[in-house]
Amino acid sequence: MRFDFRVYVDEAGDEGFKFLPNHSGSSRWFVLTAVVIRTARDSELLKLARDVRTLLRKDAKHPLHFRHLRHEQRVPFVRRIGLCALRHVSVLIYKPSIADPKAFQQNAYSLYRYATRLLVERVSWLCRDNAEDGRSRAELIFSNRSAMSYDQLREYLGRLRDCPDVRIHWPSIEIEAVRAVSHEKLAGLQIADAVATSVFYAVHRSQYGEVEPGYLRHLARNIYRNRRSVDGYGLKFWCDQPEEILRVLAIVADR
Repeated sequence: MRFDFRVYVDEAGDEGFKFLPNHSGSSRWFVLTAVVIRTARDSELLKLARDVRTLLRKDAKHPLHFRHLRHEQRVPFVRRIGLCALRHVSVLIYKPSIADPKAFQQNAYSLYRYATRLLVERVSWLCRDNAEDGRSRAELIFSNRSAMSYDQLREYLGRLRDCPDVRIHWPSIEIEAVRAVSHEKLAGLQIADAVATSVFYAVHRSQYGEVEPGYLRHLARNIYRNRRSVDGYGLKFWCDQPEEILRVLAIVADR
C-alpha cells in the first residue's frame, strides 16, 4: 500500500489523576504529539537523528531520549527539528480541567485513546490540505507502549468512523495500517519524543513552579497552522485556564 505521509506519534506526561502539592504526583498535563512528514522525505529524519548523535558524540545506534539529555544538548536537537521539512501537531490536556475524571479512570488508556482521536482529526486535516495529485493517505506509527493493546486502539478508531461528531477526514487515515514500533527502532519516533517532551516542558511546572518554553520556541517554525492559526490545529488544548492557553500560544506566535 502506498502512503503519501508518515506520521510518528509519542506522548509526554502520564494519565494519572493523583495530584500532590508542589506539582508532584501525577503530571497535571498529558501531551500527545504527531510528527508528520511526506514519505518521500522520511530519510531526512534518519539523517537528522544521525547528525544529532554525531554532534552529541553518541554511539551511532544510541536511541535519543529527550528527557535523558542535558539542556545544552536539547537545544541544538530541537533547533534542527524546527528547520526540518516536517509538521507537528500536539494535543495538550490539563487533567485538572476534566470535570469527571472517573470516566477516564474506569478503563485503562481511555484518556490516551481520546487524545488520539483529537490528534488524528488534526493529522487528517493536515494531510488532506497538503495532498498532491489528490492523494493524502497517511501511515500512523505509534511509539510502542508494551502494556497497551493496539488492536483495541484500531477498534476504537473503527468505532469513530460511525460517529457523526467525529471530524476525522477518513480518506487520509488507513486504520488497518496503524502500528506500534519500539522507540529505539525509528528515528521518526525519537523525533516525535523530542517534540512531545518539548511541548510538555512548556506547560509542565517543576517543583519550583517553573516552565521551560524555549524548546517549543525553536519548534514554532514547522508547527501545523491553518490560515496562520495554531490554536485548534498545531496545538489543541483541553484546558479551563484561558490565560495559560494564551501564554503557550504566544510562544509560537508569528514565527
